[in-house]
Amino acid sequence: MSGLLVKPKRGAADGVVHHITPQSAHWTYVGFDVLALAPGQAAARDTDGREVCLVFLSGRGRVEAGGTDFGTLGERNSPFDGSPWSVYVPADARWQVTAETPVELAVCSAPATGKLPARVIPPSEVGQETRGKGTNTRFVRNILPVGKDAESLLVVEVITPGGNWSSYPPHKHDTNDYPRETLLEETYYHRLARGAGFALQRVYTDDGSLDETMAVGDGDVVLVPRGYHPVGAPHGFDLYYLNVMAGPIRDWKFTMAPDHQFLGW
Repeated sequence: MSGLLVKPKRGAADGVVHHITPQSAHWTYVGFDVLALAPGQAAARDTDGREVCLVFLSGRGRVEAGGTDFGTLGERNSPFDGSPWSVYVPADARWQVTAETPVELAVCSAPATGKLPARVIPPSEVGQETRGKGTNTRFVRNILPVGKDAESLLVVEVITPGGNWSSYPPHKHDTNDYPRETLLEETYYHRLARGAGFALQRVYTDDGSLDETMAVGDGDVVLVPRGYHPVGAPHGFDLYYLNVMAGPIRDWKFTMAPDHQFLGW
């Protein structure tokens, strides 16, 4: 199996489905966890020197973060059901989520100093935009985009209808050449609406030193340390993915693959 493809763990008593750290990913910035909590089960962590974005992928739970009780958040039955409730948690703080229904929670993290307060990011602040055209059409939910307060993190959800391409035309953000391009590590957390089937993701570089094509299943994570990283959803299998990006400059500046530039963005 490719070192870029991380399979989920099922049924752990602590609810940990994924636990990806900069150390395990062999990079510097992005951390990504997924927790599956049963009703009444709680998860609590200190953020230390990292900011965190908690994303309710599904279910409802009570959230305390940075010394504030934000009450019960979450309303989706699945990641395909509209925009999410999320919570920004600064560095050097503590958060706790107590599930009131079965909860699938994403924990996105990156280095920070703790200069921002904890806050709720409601669905009304996320919205949805359409990107691409034809069989390149997908629907983007900007949870923590450029222009919204954070120190390092960029967090976005994407729904790709079956038969369409996404993260396409192929583009990369692995070079510090600002403002032309920024270096951003990235994780893709994939979910399939049918809970079965597969999608495809290729991660590759111009020089061929990295070239991996992966069949991703429901619940898989793909690591993108560098290179282009397009995704294809087969006909009949709608695809969701949650992107987490972070790097030394918090801006999304990318370079399109030279042989695809005729397509435009």
